[in-house]
Amino acid sequence: MTLTNAPILPSEDQALALIDTVLAESVADAAFVSFSVGEEALSRFSENQMSQNLSRTHLKVTVTSSFGQRSAASATNDLDLDALRKTLRRSEDLARIAPVDPEWVPPLPPQDYGDRPAAFDRATAALSPLTRGQVIQTVCDHCRQAGVEGAGTFSTEASLLAIGNSLGLRAVGCWTEASFNLTARMDDGSAWDHRTAWAWEALPIATLTEQVIQKAVRSRQPRDLAPGVYPVILTGAAFADLLSYVIWSLDARSADEGRSFMSRIDATGQASGNYLGEPLFSPLIDLRRDPTHLLLQTLPFGRDGLPKSVLPIIQAGVPQTLAYSRYWANQQGRQPTGSLFPVVMAGSDHSLADLIAQSDRTLLISRAWYVQHVNPRTLEVTGITRDGTFWIEAGQIAYPVKNLRFNQSLPDMLRDLDALGSSQRFGSMVVPDVRVKAFRFSSVTDSI
Repeated sequence: MTLTNAPILPSEDQALALIDTVLAESVADAAFVSFSVGEEALSRFSENQMSQNLSRTHLKVTVTSSFGQRSAASATNDLDLDALRKTLRRSEDLARIAPVDPEWVPPLPPQDYGDRPAAFDRATAALSPLTRGQVIQTVCDHCRQAGVEGAGTFSTEASLLAIGNSLGLRAVGCWTEASFNLTARMDDGSAWDHRTAWAWEALPIATLTEQVIQKAVRSRQPRDLAPGVYPVILTGAAFADLLSYVIWSLDARSADEGRSFMSRIDATGQASGNYLGEPLFSPLIDLRRDPTHLLLQTLPFGRDGLPKSVLPIIQAGVPQTLAYSRYWANQQGRQPTGSLFPVVMAGSDHSLADLIAQSDRTLLISRAWYVQHVNPRTLEVTGITRDGTFWIEAGQIAYPVKNLRFNQSLPDMLRDLDALGSSQRFGSMVVPDVRVKAFRFSSVTDSI
């Protein structure tokens, strides 16, 4: 068994040198080169034992060439100089015959990204299969001793991204990420949770394991609950899944063209602007893009080359920002924003237990599963609860309930939010547990 891993990432100087080499041979009017490389490792377990151990190395060089408003891209995973030349020439040949793109934008000039590096943890980058196996063995031992069946994954990743264009833009950075998720089942009960961190030792694996085991034991023999509208507490993991749909829908073009819940529609049914600056949501909501947050510390630039700065999205329930692509920003006389991720939502110093203690006749939702759009314009979605749904009475968990299907407007969910817990990281989001005073359930489901 491999005792240590040696990251295969090139140095940042080597990555930029590759970008320079490709661009030096370009004959296009404009060229953009992206170089990404990384190593992912994952250990999977089920039935309280290791079931899979794998690693994957990914490497990709993408060249985009432009002649006027005609553009095309070609990619390779071969770093041989001849292969890079062929990839460049292929992109140029394709660009010459590509149709004119009416939404083409010229290359970005050099940008100021500051001097903040992304978080890179060498222990995470070099974590061995042996160490991952030892961690998983401990988790499985705890599950076995508690009489539950545990399954999940523990993964790590070390990555590099370098970009550059023919106007002199250059950016490069490395980062690490670790993720752990656990599902525990006992008879007809189940529970689940997950966490993400930039250093594997920052993952609360022991605490999460104990919480998931306790929830699985407590979720057995669920009772029926009639569909209807109920107050709910959404754990951070469940809320993150739902909130991501809102963030992706905060697109300026969709709003301005009448295709979004942010669209203002006039009396004739036509789009007439958007709802930026108006109080749409609970005043408790403060949401921002923040790659500098201590739990995130992601790259200071996006894959398109735009800077990733701190950007307010919603302040005291009032939308402040929509995502503007470079093309739509030019059309509207605005500054482009790029993606609104990574997202941070301010929480409180209250724990999930505190939210439960402050609630009565409320549902606790641990997971939002198989969420799908019902109406993309109004952002109504449907999905089911899963892995731990409980009824709360007089500030205590009274009993588990059978899973329910929900049909819920997500803007209404944010409007009706009335309490916050503490924030934790889930993927590219840092969000709190939340309480919502009205959440609509349409039917009971037999899923566990």
